[in-house]
Amino acid sequence: MCEECYSNKNRITPLLNPFVCLQKHTQYICGTCGRYICIEHDEKRGLQRWNFPFKSLEIAKLYLRTANYTMKKSCGIYEISSSKGRVFYKIFVCIEDLELFLRKNKNKICEKMAPVFIVEKYKEYPNTEVRKLTAKEIKKYMSERQGVICRVDY
Repeated sequence: MCEECYSNKNRITPLLNPFVCLQKHTQYICGTCGRYICIEHDEKRGLQRWNFPFKSLEIAKLYLRTANYTMKKSCGIYEISSSKGRVFYKIFVCIEDLELFLRKNKNKICEKMAPVFIVEKYKEYPNTEVRKLTAKEIKKYMSERQGVICRVDY
């Protein structure tokens, strides 16, 4: 597993519409393994990709580094359940943010009220970049993805 971006698959992201995401969105470029992670701010929702709910802990882990980098601290992934039984995972900066979310969303609960995954301490990495990619970088990354694509359940 990459110490910086917490994944053992350095070409797994982006998960949805990878070519469009790489072409149009700002990417966090892992300075350790070279994985690209969408760090784009969604103007419509006023959120970054890492603020969205994720269907699995594994998928949430793929975006945790962008939360940590954005906030310059160690964020946590929490398991949330809806009153209808749906389970999802969401990244929060701190327990107070989780509590605020739960107060605003009365039909959601977090049984453990503790992260199911968190990196002990935030750390900066020297070769990290955050920027738009060049056409050449996108082409190379996409060709490398072809050999390592794995099925992820959304």
